[in-house]
Amino acid sequence: MRFKTGIRQIMFKDKTIVYTSGTFDMFHYNHLRMINYARSLADILIVGVSTDELVSSYKPKPIIPFHERLQIIEALKTPDIVIPQHSLDHTEIVKKLNIDAFVVGDDWYGKYDYLKDLGVQVFYFPYGTGVSSSNLKKTIHDSYEANLQTQRQAKPNSVKGFSEK
Repeated sequence: MRFKTGIRQIMFKDKTIVYTSGTFDMFHYNHLRMINYARSLADILIVGVSTDELVSSYKPKPIIPFHERLQIIEALKTPDIVIPQHSLDHTEIVKKLNIDAFVVGDDWYGKYDYLKDLGVQVFYFPYGTGVSSSNLKKTIHDSYEANLQTQRQAKPNSVKGFSEK
């Protein structure tokens, strides 16, 4: 934990401030696990929710709109503060909010090591195999496509009151 002089010591004494962030599209169990892990490290937990514009800069636009994703995270009892995330560069957030530790999914492994130079502990949370928003979207899409294909192949024998000539 970094100890800073001035207002931080007066306001937060020796509190550990942890920041975690994500898209949190189609909120699921692994999102909850990561946020709960971040909470376990924190006296004060700040959760950043990526804006639609930010997400669209590196992957397909989220299914759930930003303001709804923000409200879902705000509804959790775990975070103390929920904020919009406008950038993947967390340098300014770390400085402005005096972040001690950052937690992110291990699919971003190595990406945030630069925060260590700012005195921030970086934890890459192991999602492992299982649920992800991308996997959920693919499963839903594939299931929808399979249903469409089945419907196209199944032609009705006849329609009551209508005969073919």
